[in-house]
Formats: sequence, C-alpha cells, structure tokens
Amino acid sequence: MNSPAALAAESAGVRPTRTPAFEQRLARRYRAERNFRLMGLSAVVLSVAVLVFLLGNMFINGLAGFQRAEMPVTINFAEAGVEGDAISLTAPSALQTLEMGGLPDVVAFYAEDQLGETAAAQLSPDAWRDVAAALMADPALITGTRTFQLAASSDLASGLGGEGPPEMQALAKQLASEGKLAKNWDWGFMSRSDATSPQAVGIWGALKGSILTMIITLVLAFPVGVLSALYLEEYAPKNRWTDVIEVSINNLAAVPSIIFGLLGLAVFLTVFPNMRSAPLIGGMTLALMTMPVIVISGRNAIKAVPPSIRDGALAVGASPVQVVFHHVLPLALPGMLTGTIIGMARALGETAPLLMIGMRAFVATPPEGFTSPATVLPVQIFLWSDEINRGFVERTSAAIIVLLAFLLLMNGLAIYLRNKFEKNW
Repeated sequence: MNSPAALAAESAGVRPTRTPAFEQRLARRYRAERNFRLMGLSAVVLSVAVLVFLLGNMFINGLAGFQRAEMPVTINFAEAGVEGDAISLTAPSALQTLEMGGLPDVVAFYAEDQLGETAAAQLSPDAWRDVAAALMADPALITGTRTFQLAASSDLASGLGGEGPPEMQALAKQLASEGKLAKNWDWGFMSRSDATSPQAVGIWGALKGSILTMIITLVLAFPVGVLSALYLEEYAPKNRWTDVIEVSINNLAAVPSIIFGLLGLAVFLTVFPNMRSAPLIGGMTLALMTMPVIVISGRNAIKAVPPSIRDGALAVGASPVQVVFHHVLPLALPGMLTGTIIGMARALGETAPLLMIGMRAFVATPPEGFTSPATVLPVQIFLWSDEINRGFVERTSAAIIVLLAFLLLMNGLAIYLRNKFEKNW
C-alpha cells in the first residue's frame, strides 16, 4: 500500500522518490548500521572485561607474592655477646665476620627460647642473614635489643596457606593463633635476588639486569635506527640496492625473536666468550631485534613531514644537512619515539633470544655492571613458573606486576618525551 506522500505525488503527475522498496532498503541499511555499532561496542566491552579479569586475577595472586610468612624473634645482642664495631660491621667482609662470630647460633638460640623447639626448627635457614643485614645497616644495634620478623620455612608458609602436610598445617594454625606466625609485607622482595626458597627470593637482581639490558638496547638501537631512516629517506638513491635494503629491513621486522638469539649466540658469544649472560650481550642481541622497527617507524615519520617545510628551509638559504637536522628530524622525532616505544616494549618482554645467550643462569647477587652475569624479568618469571613449590606461583605473579609497572614507567617516560618534542604545523 502506497504512503500518502506517494499517492499525492502520483496525483500531481510527479514520480515519487521514496517508494516502498526504497523505504525497505533504507530500513535495512539503518538496521545494518545499528548492528555494526552494537557488534563494535560488544567487542570493546568483551576486550575490557577480559583485560580487567586478567589484571584482577594477576593482582589478587600477586599481592600475596609481596608477602611472606614470618615469626617474631627478639634478640638482645649485648646479652648474647655478639662482637663487632662500626668498622668491622661496615667492612665488605662483615657478613662472613658475623657468621664466624656465631650469629646463626645466636638467632637459633633466641628463636628456640621464644618460639619453642618445633617452631624454631621451621625458621628459614637464611633467617640469620636478615639479622646480619640489620646489624650492617645500623652498627649501634650491636649493643641493643630488637625484635625481628624472620622468615619461616617454605613448608610452614605452605601450611599457613592451607597446603602441604596436615601436621604442618596444624602447626601453622597453632602458631598463628598464638601470634607467633603471620603473613607480613615483604619489603625485602624488591631488594633481594634469586634464591632456592620462595621465602628468600627477591626481584632486584632481575630488575637491575633488565634495566642494564634496556640501556644497552636503547643506546645501540635508537641512534642507528634513526640515522638509517634518515639516510634511506633523505639521501639514499633510488636503485636496486636500496630496494634490497628496504625489503631486508621489512623482513627483519617480522623475523621470530629466537633467530636473533641464535645470531647473538653465534656472533656475540664467539667474539666475547667470557660474557655469557651479561647485559651487554643481551642488549646487543635485543638491539638487533628492535632496530628494524625503529627504522620503519622513523621512515614513516619522515614521510609525514610536509614537503613545504623542506622547500621553505631551502628557500631561506639552509643547506640540505640543516634542512634535515634542524627541520625534518625535530618534526619527525615524535613519530620515531612512538616506534621506539613499540620496539623497546617488545624487547622488554622477550625471553627466547635471552635464553639462547645463557641469561637463564641462577644469579644470587645483582649484577655489578654491564659485563656481570645477570638475568632479566621475563626469564626470571619463566624460571619461577617452572618451580614445583606453591610459593613460587605467588612470587611469579608479583614479578609480573613488577614487569608491568616497569613497562608502564618506561612507556610513560617515552610518551612524555614524545609530547615534549611534538610540534604542530
């Protein structure tokens, strides 16, 4: 049935434009648009929900990883007769001096006296090291008294979490009811390195290794990538060789990361055989992987600079080099920093190439420099996730939170620099 508008048009001798068929097609188009918008909104909501679930689950497990089971022990150093002074306790050999002076036995005596023989036996074997660290940080404590929260054994910590043998769960429950066992915030997690017990591990060794490795990666990849992009876009002649170079760079950006690990193993460790697992080797390997991304993004950023900028600079007498470094590069730098952010973020999360060059070693002390043995956060997470002890699961989640925070901090710094150098034309 025709609409009133169509009947009026027909009576006037004018052919109607909004026929019923047209109205149906228009309704279908509107319906398709609504469905498309609904599907897009559903995809965004689903993505956000998955992200919130992932981060929420990670933070719930990770917060427990920043805690450890501890038992309070009060030590009277003057009464115990622990010897030492400001000079000996601040010397490099202070830890060995305290160990030979009987500090482990002193800690064991006070723990058994206050906690009981059964509970004292469940102290971590390295609990005395926390006492030694306090003495080295404050030598005046050698004549005083302090209560220390000492780490329990991994078995007792598992019992406190409702896991492990029934007798250990019963002991943990009894000690917790007596106020002799509790989970406290573990500030030392950010200052210790790897260990064999989840109660004694820390993330600082891997974090410092990641920082040193990223410094080497940035120092090598960024200037070489930017200069390569400038040469290819502004100076290189358009011939067969430059076409081969461009194709090679594009292919390198898509090469699996383990290939770069094999390259580092075959080249860098052959040249520097005594630097296996060093941040210097890891940084050079990751720089090879990051450089193609920086070159590609840098060329795209240079292409985005309007030709009028170049023409105007040349018109007022600037040389070609001045045009590039005084005008083109400052305007293209924000885009280059975006590519650098992407490349560095990828390098920070890589594990396979670093495993190939030996950065999966057990490193119990933080690296002292770029050539010292080290590991990195992704590899440390991989190693902890392979442990059987339940305590390492929580520590792994905590390490992932540290990795995400480090990544956000690095990206935030890069975004700040990009916005600072960004210019409008």
